[in-house]
Amino acid sequence: MGTKASILLINKKPGLTSFSSLNDIKRTIDPKVGHAGTLDKFARGLLIVLTGSMTKLNVLFSTMDKSYRAEISFGSETDTLDPEGQVIATAAIPSFEEIQQAIPSFLGSIEQQPPQYSALHINGKRASDLARSGKEVEMAKRPITVYSFEPVSYDNGLLVADIHVSKGTYIRSLARDLGIATKSRAHLIGLERTSIGPFSLSEAVDAKLTEGLVASVAQTDERLKRVESVSIFEVADEELFRIANGSFPRAVKVRRQSEHEVYGALYSKDGVLRAVADMKEGRIIAQIHPYRKEIVG
Repeated sequence: MGTKASILLINKKPGLTSFSSLNDIKRTIDPKVGHAGTLDKFARGLLIVLTGSMTKLNVLFSTMDKSYRAEISFGSETDTLDPEGQVIATAAIPSFEEIQQAIPSFLGSIEQQPPQYSALHINGKRASDLARSGKEVEMAKRPITVYSFEPVSYDNGLLVADIHVSKGTYIRSLARDLGIATKSRAHLIGLERTSIGPFSLSEAVDAKLTEGLVASVAQTDERLKRVESVSIFEVADEELFRIANGSFPRAVKVRRQSEHEVYGALYSKDGVLRAVADMKEGRIIAQIHPYRKEIVG
């Protein structure tokens, strides 16, 4: 078993929960594993997986916008709003023109009611657990942003669309609400996450231990540089031993300043990522490639 701080791009397969998809990674890379943004069991696509001390940066990745290819089936709504639920309502299938007319009302900043079957907590309990126990739960609406909603095809009540949204958006709820807006009912039958922030599904690898997964671990340094909310700093050689012992550097050289700086990536002069720091609190939160001082004699 290894112990490695890394940022991994994983292609989750349908039929697995996000948590169970990480079993091999926990055994072979680091037992401390987290993911930024859950995918439902039926869904597939990009998961950002953080291991080791990188899990402390979950907030950076979970707040990124996301893109999906959604398959929305009109004519029926299920209790879970996905293909695994029970049908609770049916209605006539709308025309493509009716769908096109309804989509603009979902663009921009809107209020969305999350699904009852979700991981959100209500009074300390998961909403999905309460729903399965037969309790009716009133899910409070919350603000989200839909940046784009582009139909790809529509055939016999099945809409395929590419959707770009802010964090916290439930595509299942969009499907439900679009169905109602077209005087029909709808639910998701397929969902693929195609991007998270600057990261694309085309970069993702299988979660099984393969050469691709090993190569993905090695790309951690480069991936952190792509997170615009992280400032980039260079530290002098004489600061490396100090950082390796968990102390904040006495001086840093700015290479990229984030507009909303909280976290900073500390690189040595040779371009190696040494640590990640909380710049506001002035402390090291993750050591990546610690410097080891050579002892002579």
